[in-house]
Amino acid sequence: MFESIGSPTGPSWKLRIALALLIVLLVAGATSAWRMTQMPLRSFEGPFPALSDTQMELASRLTEHVRFLSGTVGVRNVDPVGSLQKTEDYLRERLVQAGYTVKDQTYTVQGDAVRNLEVELAGSSSTAGIIVIGAHYDTVPGTFGADDNATGVAATLELARLLKTSRLRRTIRFVFFVNEEPPFFQTNEMGSLVYAEKLHRDGVPVSAMISLEMLGFYSDAPGSQKYPPLFSLLYPSRGNFVAFVGNPESRDLVRNATRRFRESARFPSEGVAAPANLAGVGWSDHWSFWQQRYPAIMITDTALFRNPYYHTFQDTTERLDFNKMARVVDGIRSVVASLADEN
Repeated sequence: MFESIGSPTGPSWKLRIALALLIVLLVAGATSAWRMTQMPLRSFEGPFPALSDTQMELASRLTEHVRFLSGTVGVRNVDPVGSLQKTEDYLRERLVQAGYTVKDQTYTVQGDAVRNLEVELAGSSSTAGIIVIGAHYDTVPGTFGADDNATGVAATLELARLLKTSRLRRTIRFVFFVNEEPPFFQTNEMGSLVYAEKLHRDGVPVSAMISLEMLGFYSDAPGSQKYPPLFSLLYPSRGNFVAFVGNPESRDLVRNATRRFRESARFPSEGVAAPANLAGVGWSDHWSFWQQRYPAIMITDTALFRNPYYHTFQDTTERLDFNKMARVVDGIRSVVASLADEN
């Protein structure tokens, strides 16, 4: 069919080159997509087992945290004045109850003192890189932030409590970041960037950072899950899973965390290691650790790609599923414990 193009004896050399280039591009694209999306083991499918007693208690505690943060405190930002302090007071009280000593990292933004809060679970090795588990406790101005990000804060509180008596090799730092949301997002005043920069200045090795960003919204409705262009060809259309998200440099961490979750949790999960400039991939505190070349991932319900109430005043507690969230957080506990015990 190509004989009419070029010489009478066969296809033109230009067409041959064009076809060869097309094949190379298709192979390269397929290889890139495979590297981004291929994860170990299979995502959980089928009916959920009954919640264990531990998971039932966890669901209750998660609900309590989110209700207080999004309902009693509500908007959590430099404006209204005092809302960040109320949030900090709650976090301190719960962390002290769990047996921790809270450390502050205070800095000034627009003339106001703001703080990251940190607690540490010391590991048996003083030379192994630490693990940072973090969530931002502020909200977009004018929003109650139940899913974004009271759920991540609640999960971090409960992981600190659940792991308190563990004897692990690596030290774990649980950190509550201020100023993740606009107008501070990805600026020098973003709490997690301030924290990550200090780690780097102090020469602290970090083996893994996990950002817990929106963990409470799930849907079994067909078409409830959206994606950046083309990713819908590779992932489920129902928003009933939790996602592990990293950049190509953090691919090993994405795969390792996804594997650990699938080994221990009976809950659907997906993973991706995609370019940081792809929509949604770098939209949380893990981005700050990438700036310091630390391996970091986000665990999320995928935010605006699923939750229609994202960054609105309708992001409230009653729209969340705390039983599913408890299954997810219980699975993350196993992930963190496994990462912390690695050589």
